[in-house]
Amino acid sequence: MLGKFVRVRITNPVGSLNRQYGYRYSLNFGSLEGRRQFDNRFAGAYIMGVHHPVRHFDGRAIAVLYREGERKGILVVAPKNMRFIGYQIADALAFAEPEGTYRLECLYERSCGAVVCRRINGEIRLLLIKNSRSAHWGFPKGHMERGETPEQTARREVLEETGIHIDIIPDFTAKSDYTIQGKVEKSVTIFLAKTEDTETIIQREEIDDYIWLGFDKALETLKFENDKAILKSARRFMDKHGIFETDD
Repeated sequence: MLGKFVRVRITNPVGSLNRQYGYRYSLNFGSLEGRRQFDNRFAGAYIMGVHHPVRHFDGRAIAVLYREGERKGILVVAPKNMRFIGYQIADALAFAEPEGTYRLECLYERSCGAVVCRRINGEIRLLLIKNSRSAHWGFPKGHMERGETPEQTARREVLEETGIHIDIIPDFTAKSDYTIQGKVEKSVTIFLAKTEDTETIIQREEIDDYIWLGFDKALETLKFENDKAILKSARRFMDKHGIFETDD
């Protein structure tokens, strides 16, 4: 259902009162139109990205909310040119849906991480990790959380996954967009970073293994072309700006 375009008939517009629970709607809420097969799957739909009352709305399903103990889900729908990620959706729904009382499946995800480098025995090595979910080698990264900048997310995720503190090198950013299992549209921002830490302690709940490799071997080890392109771009940047030359 995620990513599908739907039409919603608004039954509870912005500003209207929910008499049962006593709150006013911060979002338009309504029922799906025109597709009877949805009747047994969804109990309604919230509209994001529209801040005034409307009667009908055509948009894209960007999330499904499943309340505890309820079989039917509730869609979250937005204009096709707007993207909202998990914590943004949770914030918008907070007037009616307290966090911790539901599960949210989202169309869009945003993650941040880093190409982490350090000098080992005179050679520049790069850190790759093997995620337990994908079993492929890649860069440490993870989802943005409420109130974070992309740089803060990258620092936190690298520290959580590997126990390593990093210094982000200015003026390098790489982006990668891809789809997971044909459903979730993911956008990843990767920074370039140095570390002086010598001990790597992986997060066993999420990471199976880690390895420090030179550029050529790291390029061979990476599976996805997006990651390989990021690594090549990082190497060109390091060569151009003489990164690590001042460490000699």
